[in-house]
Amino acid sequence: MPPSSASRPAAARAHALSGLLPFLRPYRIQILLALAFLVLAAVATLVFPLALRQLIDGGLVAPSNDAAGERLLALREHFLLLFGVAAALGLFSAARFYTVSWLGERITADLRTAVYTRMLRQSPEFFETTQTGEVLSRLTTDTTLVQTVVGSSLSMGLRNAVMGMGAVGMLVWSNPFLMAQVLLAVALVVLPAMVFGRRVRRLSRASQDRVADSSAIAAEVLGAIPVVQSYTAEVREAARFGQATDAAFATAVRRTRARSVLVAFVIIATSALLLWALYRGTQAVLAGQISAGHLGQTVVYVIILASAVAVLGEVYGDLLRAAGATERLMELLTSQSAVESAQNPVLAPVSPAGSAIDFEAITFHYPSRPLQASLQDFTLHVAPGETVALVGPSGAGKSTVLQLLLRFYDPQAGSIAVDGVPVSDMALQDLRGRIGLVPQDAVVFSTSARENIRYGRPEASDAEVEAAARAAFAHEFIAALPQGYDTFLGERGVRLSGGQRQRIAIARAILKNPPLLLLDEATSALDAESERVVQAALGHAMQGRTTLVIAHRLATVQQADRIVVLEHGRIVEQGTHETLVRAGGLYAQLAALQFTSGTHATDTR
Repeated sequence: MPPSSASRPAAARAHALSGLLPFLRPYRIQILLALAFLVLAAVATLVFPLALRQLIDGGLVAPSNDAAGERLLALREHFLLLFGVAAALGLFSAARFYTVSWLGERITADLRTAVYTRMLRQSPEFFETTQTGEVLSRLTTDTTLVQTVVGSSLSMGLRNAVMGMGAVGMLVWSNPFLMAQVLLAVALVVLPAMVFGRRVRRLSRASQDRVADSSAIAAEVLGAIPVVQSYTAEVREAARFGQATDAAFATAVRRTRARSVLVAFVIIATSALLLWALYRGTQAVLAGQISAGHLGQTVVYVIILASAVAVLGEVYGDLLRAAGATERLMELLTSQSAVESAQNPVLAPVSPAGSAIDFEAITFHYPSRPLQASLQDFTLHVAPGETVALVGPSGAGKSTVLQLLLRFYDPQAGSIAVDGVPVSDMALQDLRGRIGLVPQDAVVFSTSARENIRYGRPEASDAEVEAAARAAFAHEFIAALPQGYDTFLGERGVRLSGGQRQRIAIARAILKNPPLLLLDEATSALDAESERVVQAALGHAMQGRTTLVIAHRLATVQQADRIVVLEHGRIVEQGTHETLVRAGGLYAQLAALQFTSGTHATDTR
């Protein structure tokens, strides 16, 4: 991930909101409309004091020799004019509010989608250092802050900026001497507010980080509820979450305290400015220098200016919070995946007999374990249609082989080719499109059984889904569900047994019909009966394709065409079950442990 904003230069942090520009550009017309309505509403507001001056000077303090009827008529005209200005202000404000709110919702939706899409394309290396809970916090909390600014605060800020500048212009035109003093006073208000606002922004960023910390804890613990409850750790985990939320609260209090001081300073200073201008104006009326209407106009313009400055102070606080949120979102959007698809991909031919795989002198270290090699000088060639089993003690590197083949990581040395084409020269979609994976922990999504199987090939028909389920020996239990294939399976498939979830995963792989199948401990967590059924399903799935099998139950790999034994990231022996047992090496030792004493070797990761 990129460095945190705290370590970035101040100049870079000051322009954090510019990261939203790519999301604003597609909606130029809507932005121009919003600006037009904003300016029209501001103009209507600025016209109001002029109409008020006409009312006072022309309708209330008119010469006494005017007829009462004429004065009444003049009053009506002035009030109608004021009503017209108010009606225009209401209509333009409503149009501005709708357009700006639409923009806020639309841009926030685009931003969430862009961040989520970016995260889906990150390699597993990214998630070794970034918790999913933190990502979820950024997708929700941070985008909500951005929506507040784009859909409300920014519009209010622009509107009050236009009104403030308009009020300044009118005051300069009507009373330049007074305005020179007002501008000096405004500078004395704005400059300290901007300086103090920097602290608010730093605290805003810190507050959002603490919220993300608590979200990360919640996501992790809620995803492991059975383990938490089995270890009676509910109180301990609640306390840990409470500490995180207390830290977020403490930071939020500091942010709120700083922002409250900023708000108090702006309100008091602008109120003093208003009262001072009113005092100077009343002196001018008493001296006969200006009319009562002129004073009323000046007072209203000063009120507009003072309120504009106050609102801009509030908006500035919102912008500071949104800037922190935008920084965090831009970090996700600009983060580069350690594994990128080839720029000019080579399309490898697909053989009906299955894919050929070539590992050549592979050396690989996980980024989180740079001093420990998971694979060393690993060379393996698999022919199309061949079934190869990878066995060995825990930490031997078996699962690493599959992860490199799927190109979740790239090796530090050596090359990997599928069907004669280096995987680094293939598009990731093409490479992974020809691979079917059945992991140890079968993933079942929160949808129906039909859609879970169809995940392997979204365009598949209902008949093809059912055929895949039958091939995976899943049709019988799916048909017995309350709504059959349309039954909702719950979060992570909680309504199914382990064996049933595994058969759903196998049906998904069968439906995808890939030339290369990867089985990663697909039966290790099953009971004997479930294992028998799943083994039958796997046997059907392996027909007509190349298969790599990882298993620590050696009984499940005896029929493989070849067994490759790994230890400390190296291939130490390979051959058939009978050949390896006669050789008396590591495989023979593992087999003796399992088939003689009935124990099982440890799972490999």
